[in-house]
Amino acid sequence: MTDDYLARIGKLIRDARQHRGWTQLQLAEALNTSQSAINRIERGNQNISLEMIARIGEALDSEIVSLGYSGPMHLRVVGGRRLSGAIDVKTSKNACVALLCASLLNSGRTVLRRVARIEEVYRILEVLNSIGVRTRWISDGADLEIVPPAELNLESIDVDAARRTRSIIMFLGPVLHRLDRFKIPYAGGCDLGTRTVEPHMTALRRFGLDITATEGWYHAEVDSSVRPERAIVLTERGDTVTENALMAAARHDGVTVIRNASSNYMVQDLCFFLEQLGVRVDGIGTTTLTVHGRTDIDQDVDYSPSEDPVEAMSLIAAAVVTSSELTIRRAPVEFLEIELAVLEGMGLDYDLSQEYTADNGRTRLADLTVRPSKLEAPIDKIHPMPFPGLNIDNVPFFAAIAASAHGKTLIHDWVYDNRAIYLTDLNRLGGRLQLLDPHRVLVEGPTRWRAAEMMCPPALRPAVVVLLAMMAAEGTSVLRNVYVINRGYEDLAARLNSVGAQIETFRDI
Repeated sequence: MTDDYLARIGKLIRDARQHRGWTQLQLAEALNTSQSAINRIERGNQNISLEMIARIGEALDSEIVSLGYSGPMHLRVVGGRRLSGAIDVKTSKNACVALLCASLLNSGRTVLRRVARIEEVYRILEVLNSIGVRTRWISDGADLEIVPPAELNLESIDVDAARRTRSIIMFLGPVLHRLDRFKIPYAGGCDLGTRTVEPHMTALRRFGLDITATEGWYHAEVDSSVRPERAIVLTERGDTVTENALMAAARHDGVTVIRNASSNYMVQDLCFFLEQLGVRVDGIGTTTLTVHGRTDIDQDVDYSPSEDPVEAMSLIAAAVVTSSELTIRRAPVEFLEIELAVLEGMGLDYDLSQEYTADNGRTRLADLTVRPSKLEAPIDKIHPMPFPGLNIDNVPFFAAIAASAHGKTLIHDWVYDNRAIYLTDLNRLGGRLQLLDPHRVLVEGPTRWRAAEMMCPPALRPAVVVLLAMMAAEGTSVLRNVYVINRGYEDLAARLNSVGAQIETFRDI
């Protein structure tokens, strides 16, 4: 085999092992070989027989047994089925990726509980591993342990993994305190149009960070003598902008005031985590955060990110479009209150349990039971606002919900350049959506959904909306190349199947 094939096979094996939640040692023990041999195989530095590939595939229950690259994953959906029973909300995707970046602030051991096992997390782990951070899944693959090195090696960064995640931009805040000069690749992730990184630069410049963008890289230089002399006013109340500023302030020796800060769920989780690191943060849940930083953070911490309100909204929408009675357990209701108020105004029949506290000890959860309802279009348009307004990422789910309601609903997705355009993919499934401009779409319902075969939209939330519509459509639909869904949802098809859906994953041969 050529070195190229060995490297490709090694990467497939590494990905399959990580998806299984195994360490190299666990795989080595299953194969009766050494951890060093597995390490060489995954790095493409050891010849490997077809027999060994087959044994590895069997041990990992993976399609690695196929001859080489297995191609993109697709979903085959048999629609028209009612859902029933109960389903738990997983931990927050956006909180998990922020906490992985924030672990770079800590010289000690960080353990994150019930980390979302999604492609976005895997990409960040690949980047962390490539720069010298040791990570391993523990507790039978449920939790993640992170131990940073004494010195980060950004020269060896995994460029391919970094370019496949927008979260790489959040390396700037923690790394600027560890290196005077470094570079990271341009951020990637969903195709949502041009989103400027200038708000990040404006905030981080106050900590001495100077960025030059050339040929697909951010080249960073840090003047450690520069420090914020007055409050930092964010020019955009964005989640990742606020998180970057928080992480920069956490290692700044002094008090930093951040105004126009996001108070969204992932920002609050990051603040709770910083407090465990010994960084005092005043004003959590408001738009003014005061951070009492520490130049040296060396703590062994154990933290549980809270549940994902956007996933909870996905499951609410699944129940609505399939006219099902479904209980969504561990829903972070404080980040769904506006959405539920809008749905109640549309006529949704639902119950909430008594509230209880998430494992982080702070976030309010409840169990939510949705029942089949005759919905009417809302009088006002659906549009996002920073928390505590309707969540930006929840807007697309209202396209499917509005298509199930009687009347016309105007959806104004003003944040992203072209996400509203992807919502018109619902027309392939029988929807009646009229694109008014790149940000506004008019949805007319109710819809008689019909099966179709189509490519997955390149943006995460519209992709899930299409999947939900396929679940409501009588007949068999095919959604091709669903990597973008796997970026943000853990085992979504299998979990929906557990409450009555019929979704099959497959690959082209």
